[in-house]
Amino acid sequence: MTDTVWPNLFIVGAVKSGTTSLYAYLKQHPDIFFPDMKEPHFFAQPAPAREQRHLITFIGDEAEYLRLYAPGRNRRFRGDASPSYLWSERAAARIAEVSPDARIVVILRDPIERAYAQYLMDYSEGAIDRPFFEALRRDWERPDKGWGVSQLYVELGLYCGQIQRYRALFGHDRVLVLLLEDLKKDARGVLMRIARFLDIPEGPMGQVDTALAHNHYKQPKGQWARWLAGHPVSRFLGEHVVPRRLGEYVWEHWMQKEAAKPPIDPRAVAYLQGIYEPELCALEAELGRALPELRHSATPPRAASLRHPAAAGAEGAGRAYPEGSAHR
Repeated sequence: MTDTVWPNLFIVGAVKSGTTSLYAYLKQHPDIFFPDMKEPHFFAQPAPAREQRHLITFIGDEAEYLRLYAPGRNRRFRGDASPSYLWSERAAARIAEVSPDARIVVILRDPIERAYAQYLMDYSEGAIDRPFFEALRRDWERPDKGWGVSQLYVELGLYCGQIQRYRALFGHDRVLVLLLEDLKKDARGVLMRIARFLDIPEGPMGQVDTALAHNHYKQPKGQWARWLAGHPVSRFLGEHVVPRRLGEYVWEHWMQKEAAKPPIDPRAVAYLQGIYEPELCALEAELGRALPELRHSATPPRAASLRHPAAAGAEGAGRAYPEGSAHR
């Protein structure tokens, strides 16, 4: 098809690192088009397990995916903000096949904070019913992995190799690596940096509404909210019957409440640090810069390693379910 319009701007992740905010901000620029569906996950082609199928929304059909971008054919950039693309070993190559000149935006977060934020989201939505440390260990040790199969709490934070894939395919100058910490401190400055990266006018970035925090932590109002959030019927209605914005409003305002984020289990911090510290050192070498922003959760190094569960002591000790859980 000579008139096929593929996206040429990709916000590829990481999960729970600010992709929703970037999506909301960048779609306000007149030169950038994003469809209402933020995360089509088309290039990752997920194959979710039966028990998670109702939790995973994606587009697997090429024609259906391209229809998302037909309204943006006259925009300079058409964007896809699917965080699965950073983790997926195949997504980068698939993107390069159809959009070899695409620009890639990566946004990262302290990988320990990222894993915990994902867990809190999973718990709130009824996908997980175990304390973080237990859920983390079980997920890391399970043999079957995949988007919508396992939670990938550890794997989604192994940034170095993931970024190397994109830099190798698209070139260093077409891959922009950002930090959530910078977005929080100076969203406008980050948007100006993106405008320069894309070579589009910076002026409209000054008009972007950055006041709203997207996907910040809230707590379900009770077990009933978690049950509804994770029920297949509720998910179906939310994705296919109820208008997306109405569904998001109901979830944000009727089923959640503002609350302080519960503290992370220090055993999980020690375990994850043992895995991520070598990874962060490799990432610093790859990017040629220090990354203290990705070590906020760091504690003094310990011998514990997630690959050696016996170092943790009794599995059931010191459980740390989110505050408000029936299992508290």
